[in-house]
Amino acid sequence: MEPVKIGLLGLGTVGGGTVNVLARNRDEIARRAGRAIEVVHASARDLAKARICSLDGITLTDKPEAVVDDPQVSIVVELMGGTDLARDLTLRAIDAGKHVVTANKALVALHGNEIFDAARRRGVMVAFEAAVAGGIPIIKALREGLAGNRIEWIAGIINGTGNFILSEMRDKGRDFEDVLAQAQSLGYAEADPSFDVQGIDAAHKLAILAAIAFGKPLAFDKVYTEGIEKVTPEDMHDAGQLGYRIKHLGIARRTGEGVELRVHPTLIPERRLIANVNGIMNALLVMADAVGPTLYYGAGAGAEPTASAVVADLVDVVRTLTTDPNNRVPHLAFQPDAISTLPMLSIDDAVTAYYLRMLAKDRPGVLAEVATILGNAGISIEAVVQPQPPHGASQAKLILLSHPVRERQMNIALGQIEALDSISGKVTRIRVEQLDGD
Repeated sequence: MEPVKIGLLGLGTVGGGTVNVLARNRDEIARRAGRAIEVVHASARDLAKARICSLDGITLTDKPEAVVDDPQVSIVVELMGGTDLARDLTLRAIDAGKHVVTANKALVALHGNEIFDAARRRGVMVAFEAAVAGGIPIIKALREGLAGNRIEWIAGIINGTGNFILSEMRDKGRDFEDVLAQAQSLGYAEADPSFDVQGIDAAHKLAILAAIAFGKPLAFDKVYTEGIEKVTPEDMHDAGQLGYRIKHLGIARRTGEGVELRVHPTLIPERRLIANVNGIMNALLVMADAVGPTLYYGAGAGAEPTASAVVADLVDVVRTLTTDPNNRVPHLAFQPDAISTLPMLSIDDAVTAYYLRMLAKDRPGVLAEVATILGNAGISIEAVVQPQPPHGASQAKLILLSHPVRERQMNIALGQIEALDSISGKVTRIRVEQLDGD
């Protein structure tokens, strides 16, 4: 049987890794897919740039539309990044009746609803395993492996750069800016690191995961997003003293009122496996009603880990080339006519516990004032820590852990606490999740 011929849009790190994996594992992949898979056409911005892969048998061009329009190309693999041109080329490929594989989380999060609708109408597949968590097969797990379950929540470390920064801050007591500079020098963070450290990258991925888990349209604009720039070594130390670690989590939770989608720094108990995922690694904890909690861990980026997911998608597409389009696994796991009507909740409606750190005047009655405000707002305190202030200091640090409460109530209480003349400056607030399935 003739090999399936594919075209690559982008021949950078992931594109080169994809070529290498396809070449190195050619026979194994053919055995799994039923046919060989060959790259025959690829586009790149700089044709003279050195590559990490062999270009034997590959036509190289700086015109990506030539790859899409190549009549011998059956599957287009979009690895160029960005959203505008990537969207146009993806829709162009779909309109030509070609299947698409992409690793572009921003493309899927922002334009997935349009792209998947076009693919359904044209009877082609759009696969995107590599768009979330690199080589971890979380999309397939949610769409297929957990298809018999009702997904209750997902909590994930889904940005390796942010996890590296927080790990270094905790382990070595270093400041955020110092570790960020190191991450940039190591190639973990871009010159403009905002997508990573502000949580935008994680929010793109969370929007995709939530759509698959809960059977809803993609809703990136509904994800509450908070970065890690304000986390301090002091917070890391204090969290550790309380038995917690701070991780930058993406959390998608189904409640009786709707769906919470939020990305923010989070205290989690240090005994949880996910709390011990360090460096640039990713991990996702999924709570489902039948199987209970399952943890998925691995490399969230890199040439061959991401290529692993790209090639897995290619194998899936090749396996189903002759399948009735109406009997394929739906792009977002649920049939298009069975989309959930659960509302998307704002962050004000989210329910979680809180770590609060404030600087208070070292005098009797301050804790009572704070406790009274919290009590009046319906917020109960789980723990209070008041470290001994330095000799002669006029202010003391006060740390509180609350029980779960609606964010709206906490916002009101914090406004009143910060207005006290006994409290200096803003209260540091970091959300707390137990991740125990309750």
